[in-house]
Amino acid sequence: MHLIIEFTSQEPITLPLPYNHILQGFIYNTMDEELAEFLHEKGYGTGRKFKLFACSNITNLIGRTKVNKGMIQFGNKIKIEISSPVIELCESFANGLFKKQLNLGSNSVEVSGIKIEKQEVKENSIQVRTLSPVVAYSTLNRPDGSKYTCYFHPREADFQRITSENLRKKFTAFTKTEPPKDNIEIKPLNEPKLNIINYKNTIIKGYSGIFELTGPQELLQMALDAGLGSKNSQCFGLIRLN
Repeated sequence: MHLIIEFTSQEPITLPLPYNHILQGFIYNTMDEELAEFLHEKGYGTGRKFKLFACSNITNLIGRTKVNKGMIQFGNKIKIEISSPVIELCESFANGLFKKQLNLGSNSVEVSGIKIEKQEVKENSIQVRTLSPVVAYSTLNRPDGSKYTCYFHPREADFQRITSENLRKKFTAFTKTEPPKDNIEIKPLNEPKLNIINYKNTIIKGYSGIFELTGPQELLQMALDAGLGSKNSQCFGLIRLN
């Protein structure tokens, strides 16, 4: 399920760059408190836990977007998109939008429109576009024993391997059943754009663009609903049918 929400404010909406942590906090604060605590502290699945939701970047709907001295200023009307296979999560967030005073960072905002969509997979191959960058990484060891993070480009085999493994784990976390064995093939249809985000003093690299995804429909549906790649709840990897 995808929720597309439009917000308005009395003044231009200004946020620090990057704003991922503010969007993430906004989502948790809008949900039912008990569900938000479950997601933050536990999550879905056994072993590695998943939040099973993804969030888009902010889209400016009025005027020009201005960037200056580490701040980004939108107009007074913006749009975000949130996706999840968990209906309870989507309902909790949607209900919270109309029950609480909404503050996005230091900006007081109101909901001006909300749309619910079912992005449904009907074939074994779909074309998608990213609304927030897709992240695939691995933590490796240096010769001295210290660790470092290696981020992969969508044209690298490790990107496809890691992304497919991630989708299978999400599928099991959500359905509590074994996932399809076949991998997802990810084919960039344009040159992927590198996005470098400093999330709470950690550098994260992700890629945005248009992709063709081929594989089991169940995993393609999971990618559309729970997000493609890693760190989805930190506002990465939200995709929609192109």
